[in-house]
Amino acid sequence: MSHTHDDEVHEHDLGLQHDLGTLRKRRLGRRGMIGLFGGLGVAAVAAGCGADPSGTATTADTSTGQPTPPAGGMGGDSGVSVADGEIPEETAGPYPGDGSNGPNLLTESGVVRSDITTSFGSASGVAAGIPLTVRFRVFDLTGEDASILAGAAVYAWHCDSAGNYSMYDGDAVNQNYLRGVQETGDDGWLEFTTIFPGCYAGRWPHVHFEVYESLDTATSASNKLRTSQLAFPQDVCEQVYATSGYAPSVANLAGISLESDMVFSDGYSLQMAKMTGSLADGFVATLSVPI
Repeated sequence: MSHTHDDEVHEHDLGLQHDLGTLRKRRLGRRGMIGLFGGLGVAAVAAGCGADPSGTATTADTSTGQPTPPAGGMGGDSGVSVADGEIPEETAGPYPGDGSNGPNLLTESGVVRSDITTSFGSASGVAAGIPLTVRFRVFDLTGEDASILAGAAVYAWHCDSAGNYSMYDGDAVNQNYLRGVQETGDDGWLEFTTIFPGCYAGRWPHVHFEVYESLDTATSASNKLRTSQLAFPQDVCEQVYATSGYAPSVANLAGISLESDMVFSDGYSLQMAKMTGSLADGFVATLSVPI
């Protein structure tokens, strides 16, 4: 199957899957009202998880207040509350690799892994780029108070430095790197070791992710709790794209903005990662995922 990123702009952002995700009914009551009106000025997730990891902090939008695990551990408390609202439901796009559009990687042995820079199974490629750690902390908002969601699973995937998605297009079509599943610990945290994604025409730099109840449901690609996307701050993108291997991303980033992006244009405060680190040491992107 041949894919282009022109397909993604339409299928990813305007197609049936996007419409269904947008119209999907949230739970009734307080959470439902917050979900409907959260984009009109609801406060972003509050900080309070402890000290940032060591390294040069680079945060484009400190108002997002995403939590960062304390140095030396993945524990800590968070200021996430029911009033902050749920992370938005978004389209998985045409390159999910979860069986909803073509190949299903989730049922393959080896998909549960933290380091997603390499391919596995019969593929052997390695994704090159600026090192990136992506940390998620998952919360359950079904009660009166937000609670940590332990034992949940997150499937994350994104394009490579050239803007290609493994299993689908370009030189990455025969690879399965930059895709993997991890389980949240008792503290709700999980993390992936990866590379900073490139920027392709028509989309702001992002990471896709799906949240499942457990590893069992994730690896059977069933009963998704939420599909969403993580956004990167502009200043970090510009730093990364000025390095070798990201040349096409410079022009592509200049041609798009968060306000014009077809996913993030309706609000991105709950999807904007907090960034720490540096080009020399690699970056860390941290995001709360309240569902």
